[in-house]
Amino acid sequence: MKILDARVHGYLDVALIAALVLAPTLLGFDGRAASLCYVLAGLQTALTALTAYPMGWLKVIPFQVHGGLEAVLSPALVAAPWLVGFARIPTARIFYVAAGVALAVVWLITDYKSTVPRAHDELHGGHLST
Repeated sequence: MKILDARVHGYLDVALIAALVLAPTLLGFDGRAASLCYVLAGLQTALTALTAYPMGWLKVIPFQVHGGLEAVLSPALVAAPWLVGFARIPTARIFYVAAGVALAVVWLITDYKSTVPRAHDELHGGHLST
């Protein structure tokens, strides 16, 4: 069931960026696990800024391509602790696995074919003007 539209998905992308930036400090991990968080936060920020959806600034990447990239990122996040070598750090391992699972759920319930609101709708807050 596709219940998330592009706008709500964009808000969740911003939440993911915040989680990636804050996790190392809040959960107390450093090294490779923290470095990967910061790199992924930068990449997610770029993807968000470039995607053709309400949160995007430059709108050059189609929303469906954005979804395809997240479909690849989700299992990569789950595997990252073992692939990058920080699986023995419990807080980092749990964070990455949880983030990967959460991203998979968001991917499954997002309507990547939802259209970006028309300029008229954006100007009028999504309401019909009278």
